[in-house]
Amino acid sequence: MGYHTILFLLISMLLFEIGLAVRCYQCGSSEDGPNEDNCGAYRKFDTETHIAVDCSSEESHMPGSFCMKVTMQSPRGFIWDGRWRQVIRRCASIAENGVTGVCNWGVYENGIYWEECYCSEDECNSASGISMSKVVIISMLSLLFMRVM
Repeated sequence: MGYHTILFLLISMLLFEIGLAVRCYQCGSSEDGPNEDNCGAYRKFDTETHIAVDCSSEESHMPGSFCMKVTMQSPRGFIWDGRWRQVIRRCASIAENGVTGVCNWGVYENGIYWEECYCSEDECNSASGISMSKVVIISMLSLLFMRVM
């Protein structure tokens, strides 16, 4: 198989994947009842009990082409002996930073730490961190093959 064929297949896979709607988990710690942690604020997010929704369907709280995970955490001692945490997972129409596959973070004036992660793979907002997307990997492989030719 020649380099041109491999490059064509990689680009075809990329275009096919972009054309499909992304599926994301959606939940929020604010929706949890007392002593519940359904969105993974304190424990590992359970993908077995959640079903990712198609971001272009009516089930999605917000239509979009990205997945988003927002984590907020209070400074130590804010509530009882530990830190208060909140996690929101949902579809997003635009990545605030203009890039997917990365996380931005900061601290609000009241001391609450925040982190926003955007990704474009199916169910990618389930993880504690965002991994490198297939789009980035395919782009890097395409550039590598073009340099070899």
